[in-house]
Amino acid sequence: MSGLIPRSFIDDLLTRVDIVDTIHARVSLKKKGQLYAACCPFHNEKTPSFMVNPIKQFYYCFGCGVSGTAISFMMAYEHLDFVEAVESLAANQGLSVPREKGKRAKAAAQAKQKNKSLYTLMEDVAHYYQQNLQKNSAAQAYLEQRGLSREVIDRYSLGYIPEGWDAVSKRFSQQSVQNTTQSYTQQQLLDVGLLIKNEKGRVYDRFRDRIMFPIVDRRGRTIGFGGRVMGDGSPKYLNSPETTLFHKGTELYGFYEARQHTRKLSRIVVVEGYMDVIALAQFGISYAVATLGTATTKEHVGHLFRAVSEVIFCFDGDRAGREAAWRALQNSLTVLRDGKDIRFLFLPMGEDPDSQVRKIGREAFEKSLQRDSISMTDYLIEHLSKSHNLSSREGRASFLAEAGQLLQTMPDGLICDQLKVDVARLTSIDLAAFTKRKRKQINAEPKQSFSRLNDRKVRITPIRYAITLLLHRPALAAEVSNLEEIVMFNLPGVILLAKLIETIEESPHINAAAILDRWRDTQHEASIVSLMRWQPKSDDDVMLAREIKDCLRQIRKQAYGKKLENLLQKERINGLDDLEKRDLLALLRECDHPERIEQ
Repeated sequence: MSGLIPRSFIDDLLTRVDIVDTIHARVSLKKKGQLYAACCPFHNEKTPSFMVNPIKQFYYCFGCGVSGTAISFMMAYEHLDFVEAVESLAANQGLSVPREKGKRAKAAAQAKQKNKSLYTLMEDVAHYYQQNLQKNSAAQAYLEQRGLSREVIDRYSLGYIPEGWDAVSKRFSQQSVQNTTQSYTQQQLLDVGLLIKNEKGRVYDRFRDRIMFPIVDRRGRTIGFGGRVMGDGSPKYLNSPETTLFHKGTELYGFYEARQHTRKLSRIVVVEGYMDVIALAQFGISYAVATLGTATTKEHVGHLFRAVSEVIFCFDGDRAGREAAWRALQNSLTVLRDGKDIRFLFLPMGEDPDSQVRKIGREAFEKSLQRDSISMTDYLIEHLSKSHNLSSREGRASFLAEAGQLLQTMPDGLICDQLKVDVARLTSIDLAAFTKRKRKQINAEPKQSFSRLNDRKVRITPIRYAITLLLHRPALAAEVSNLEEIVMFNLPGVILLAKLIETIEESPHINAAAILDRWRDTQHEASIVSLMRWQPKSDDDVMLAREIKDCLRQIRKQAYGKKLENLLQKERINGLDDLEKRDLLALLRECDHPERIEQ
C-alpha cells in the first residue's frame, strides 16, 4: 500500500509496544535495578553493556553506542526497513497500518520507487561488470599478478569495464537498439553517476577500461563504484560521484563484507585503498575498511564505533599517510568516548597494507597492529610536540593553545582528563589552572548536577538538564512559559529545548521513545540519544517540577545577562537610545545590579 504512515500512528504504536518484550523475544535480558541488561546483539562482548529502559522505552549500549526505540531495534536486528519494522510491530499488536493520502504521500511513494529502481540498476551494472571480467583475459591476468584469489574476487564482486565511451549506454539505455537486458533511462544512468554529460551536452561512460569495485551500503545494496586503471593511466582510482544513493562522507568500503565474514567483529582496521582491504581479506584479516576518496569523517568514526570498540588507522608512513592520520584524529575527537580505543599504525616507508601483509604474513601483521600501533592520545601529544618548540615559552604557549582547541572538541571523560594531565606536564602549567582555562573557553554557563545511569555525578548546563527532565517526564512541558523571550537570545541548546516543548505540546501523550523516533536522522538525534542516557535526581513529580522551574530561572537569568552585556558594551561604544536605556534599566533590576541603577 502506498502513502505515508501518519506520525500520530507511529507515536501511538511506540506507546503500545513494550520494548522489553520486543527485545527479550530475541535477546535474553536480565533485570538490573530499574533497567534490563544483556550482552549487546550488535557487537561481541563478554560483559553486558546493552541496557533497556522500560520507563523511557529506549535501549542503549555503553560498549558500541548503538541506541534507539523498538522500531530502530527491529530495523537493526531483523534487517528491516522503517516501514517493514512498523508493520511487524503493528501486526504483533493486532493493528493495521494506516496510510496518508495526498500529494506529500504520493511524492514520498514516488521517491521510494525511484530509489528502488536505481538500486536495481546498480545491481544489474555490477553483474555486468563481473561478466566482463570473466571474459577479459587481460583483466584476469592483472588481478592474478596482484595476487588476488578467485575466492576474494568473488567475495568483493570485482568486475571489469572495457574500453569505449558507451559500453554502459549500449547495454542499459533505452535509447540503444542493441540493448538485450532490462533497460533504464539515460537520466537514471546519469543520476547514479554511470554516465557523464559534458558542457557541450555529450553523454559518455564515466568508467572505461578499469577494474571495478562495487561499493555496497550496510544492507549490502550496491550504491556506487570505484574503478582502477590496470596500467599507468590517470587518475589511478576513480570513484562514483555523490548521488542520491552514495555519500562518500558516511560510507566505508568493505564494511558490509567485514560484518558478513568476521565471526567476532571487535576491531576494525581503516586503510587507504580498495586493494588494501581486499589483500588483507585474502590473508584472513577480514575486518579492514577504507574511506572512499575522502578524509575520515566523524560520521565514519561514529559509524565504526557503533559496531566495534577498537579502531586502528593503518596508513603509509610517508607524509601523505601522516597527514591523513592527523585529519582522522581531528575528526575522531568529537565522537571519542571512554571505553572506545583509537590507535594508529604507520607502515615502513614504501610499504602499504597490501605489500606489507604479503611480505610478513597474517600473524606478524596482526601482531604489529597491537605491538607497533600508537594510541590516539600518544599520537596527539607526539604530533603537537614535534610541531612546537617546548623549550621556549612561546613554543609552549602555542602548544597549549592548539592542544586546548583540540581538547575543547572532546566530550568530558577519562580520556580527556588524561590528555589534560599530559598537556599540563609538558607545558609546566598547573593542571587546575589549565582545566579552569579550558572550561572558561568552552562554556561560561552556570552548571547543574545530576546523575548518570551509573550514579557518577557530572556537571551540565541548565538547558541540557531541562531537556533531560522533559525526556524523562514530557508532562513537565506544562511548567514552561514565556520561552520565546529566551529563544531570541540563541543560547546553546535552547533551539532544541524549544523544539522539544513544541513536539510535546503537539502530542501531549508522547513518550521518550516516540520523541527519539521522530528526530531520527536529524541534526538533533545525537543530542537526544546522549541525554536519554541520564536520569534526573528524583522520581518525585513535585520535585521534578521544581527542578525544571529552577532550570528555567537560570536560563532566563543567563539570557538576561547576555542581553545586559550587549547593551553595556553598546553603551560604552556608541551610546544607547531611549528605548535601549529603558531596557538596560529593567535588566539591571532583573540581574541585581543596584550600583548601576543608582548611577
